[in-house]
Amino acid sequence: MALFYGVEVESPLMLGTARYPSPAVLAEAFRASGAGIATVSLRREQGGGQDFWALVQSLGVRILPNTAGCHSLREAVTTAHMARELFDTPWIKLEVIGEADSLQPDVFALVEAARILVEEGFEVFPYCTEDLVVCGRLLDVGCRVLMPWGAPIGSGLGLNNPYGLRSLRAHFPEVPLVVDAGIGLPSHAARAMEMGYDAVLLNSAVALAGDPVGMARAMALAAEAGRAAFRADPMEPRDMASPSTPVLGKAFLS
Repeated sequence: MALFYGVEVESPLMLGTARYPSPAVLAEAFRASGAGIATVSLRREQGGGQDFWALVQSLGVRILPNTAGCHSLREAVTTAHMARELFDTPWIKLEVIGEADSLQPDVFALVEAARILVEEGFEVFPYCTEDLVVCGRLLDVGCRVLMPWGAPIGSGLGLNNPYGLRSLRAHFPEVPLVVDAGIGLPSHAARAMEMGYDAVLLNSAVALAGDPVGMARAMALAAEAGRAAFRADPMEPRDMASPSTPVLGKAFLS
């Protein structure tokens, strides 16, 4: 069970609320996923109005507002303030986009925005790269959760840099870590959890699937399987074969 800013969250799956075919499908996908946290964009809420907010509230999950679509420090900080007022939570998923095609975070503005928001009482979930130095700086300014990307947002490419993600987990063993962005298949979610990550956050992989409800269920099963596998202490890979049948007691023919 993951602990985010003192809040226990049983499910290792976080789910976004954008781009579903209909509100009914969104609600059913959330029920199928068992997700304990829903990410909500302030822009999405404003576009959907009170009906959308009522739907999100009816899901019975923890709300994690985000600053999706912000391309500057000032825009992200302002959006975070608006989200706190609207959603009545100190939680904020902080995104500061630095490159339009890859939607890669602007890590310089991200660290400074995180510092400002932490000082103002926010509990920041920063969307970042897997860079150890950047992540260290985010922790230094007061973040207690890190959300490195697996691949560019909405790409479905999975985990582009497994070495970097494993290094991050090893370097910060006590910090809650969430793979955010790039998850496209249940196997991607399972792989992240097998590395020892505390949760995965995804949206497009479910919302844009031919059967969003079925995919939500598959993602939930994969994340749980990956978590169980990590806790079971899997065997180390080997370069050479190792017989599973004992040689001791084997008959030798002369």
